[in-house]
Amino acid sequence: MNKKICALVCLSILFVSCKNDVNINNVEENSSSVAFNTMLDEYYEESLKLNPINATFVGDNRYNNSFPNTLSEEYATKIKAYYTNYLEQLSQYNDDDLSESEQMSKAILKWDCDINLQRLTFRQDLFPIDQMWTVNLMIGQLASGSSAQPFDTVDDYNNWLQRLNGYLEWMASAESKMKEGIELGYVLPKSLIKKVLPQLEVLTIEDLDQHLFYSPVKNFPESFSEEDKKALTESYTEILLEKVIPAYKSLHQFMSSDYMEAGRTSSGYDAVPNGQAYYAHQIKTYTTTNMTAAEIHQLGLDEVARILSEMEKIKAEVGYTGDLKSFFNYVRNSKDLMPFTERQQVLDNFNAIHQRMIPQLEKLFDVTPKTKFEVRRTEEFREASASAEYNQGSLDGTRPGIFYTPIPDPTTYNTYSDESLFLHEAIPGHHYQISLQQESTELPQFRKTLWYSGYGEGWALYTESLGKELGLYTDPYQYFGMLGAEMHRAIRLVVDTGLHSKGWTREQAIQYSLDNEAESEASITREIERYMANPGQALSYKIGQLKIRELRAKAKTALGDKFDIRQFHNQVLETGCVPLALLEDKINRWIATNSKLKL
Repeated sequence: MNKKICALVCLSILFVSCKNDVNINNVEENSSSVAFNTMLDEYYEESLKLNPINATFVGDNRYNNSFPNTLSEEYATKIKAYYTNYLEQLSQYNDDDLSESEQMSKAILKWDCDINLQRLTFRQDLFPIDQMWTVNLMIGQLASGSSAQPFDTVDDYNNWLQRLNGYLEWMASAESKMKEGIELGYVLPKSLIKKVLPQLEVLTIEDLDQHLFYSPVKNFPESFSEEDKKALTESYTEILLEKVIPAYKSLHQFMSSDYMEAGRTSSGYDAVPNGQAYYAHQIKTYTTTNMTAAEIHQLGLDEVARILSEMEKIKAEVGYTGDLKSFFNYVRNSKDLMPFTERQQVLDNFNAIHQRMIPQLEKLFDVTPKTKFEVRRTEEFREASASAEYNQGSLDGTRPGIFYTPIPDPTTYNTYSDESLFLHEAIPGHHYQISLQQESTELPQFRKTLWYSGYGEGWALYTESLGKELGLYTDPYQYFGMLGAEMHRAIRLVVDTGLHSKGWTREQAIQYSLDNEAESEASITREIERYMANPGQALSYKIGQLKIRELRAKAKTALGDKFDIRQFHNQVLETGCVPLALLEDKINRWIATNSKLKL
């Protein structure tokens, strides 16, 4: 027997003598656990190198100068090898050797590798730019100097210059990919191209004082020397005038001419090569279920009918005597629901909503995030096509979570859904869920930054239903706003599947929405075009919400008086984003355990 084996045997005997329930297999199990968690850490670290923008957003500044060309063949080969490698490594670990938490990490990692390898079989690369979802818009946020990219030191400023050079390479590839897309039949609808053009055009201006990418130069830290300011000003001026602005001019020229001419008149992905298979993949990606488009479409129709009946009750409560469709128009256009003249008033209203609910939060949540939170206006360059959204804070909590809301015209800003919107995008919706996930001391690093839309958006929509418990919805119009928000997500099940699997047109989807909700036509149009650009994403909200509601009802029925809503919320939130089937398994185990305790 060699010395290593002897040492292991002696160590195992020592543990047996100290604790009867530990056996000789523990050393091997612990060794397997250590190796497994090392692999998880390596998976996370490698992901940051492959996706350095993600690293920046979580507050890891090691790769702030990097922007890989994600459209290149070289990158495609790397990312495929990455997922294939870790999928093979996972097969070497037996569940029996892992803790319950490690088993969940294994299941999540397998799901993540599988779904991404499936994604790589489709030609997403031929749609590199759209009006809402693509990297060119996120780069604008970073370039403004008020987002995740830091501009605190001279090195920070130089890092951004290097990152810009990588982005310029990506832009050139994007134009090449779209030209290839024209040849192969992968082209955006003309209605979406029209929305992209002004986003590009605003970045072709040569007056640098007005250029978004010049913002960091106008906001040098006071600690910078005059020499540093002069050198950086020259560098930023040079890259903007000689590279960035010409690149945007080239892209704008191409998309406004050849690409627009080739643009589709169809609306859905069923008109794109292999579009039906791609849509099925997108449904699985965003809902983390195996539901079909037909099943989701019918679910949407059923939910729309249910919510319409609830809306009728509110209409009667406020004394409106017309039909529901005319009530939608009344709510859309009521000047009483458009009280603001200044953008700051919109932001102040959201902060006031937060203050009203603070005293009630501890009744539903006994674990709350440490990460701070802010409400901000969406940047002007993108707010015309933007929806309200949440950007997570940094992993270390030094950068706050931010709720962005577009305010193109405060005089036409309708407040009727502001309370439900705040619950969803801010507290206790995305801010609680994402911040608690990032702050967890139990989760491995790779799970702290995971995002599964079925869970994340499902949770956020579920929290909208907590308004009355949090002291909100005392105004019937705000409660109608909550129903309207839920209706909005139910309609998504109908129109998203209609667009991408049933041949619906953009106009047909817009009209269906106008007939069933109180959003303005301009807002509805933006939404329908959003679904056209990213099929399946809009399905995640209602699918996830219904699952969490189902699990809450099941737990409450099973546990009776022992049911504690705060503990239920802890169970949902503590594992971070997970595929819905894994969340259901976890809640079922929790119910079973607590049912035994009840007896």
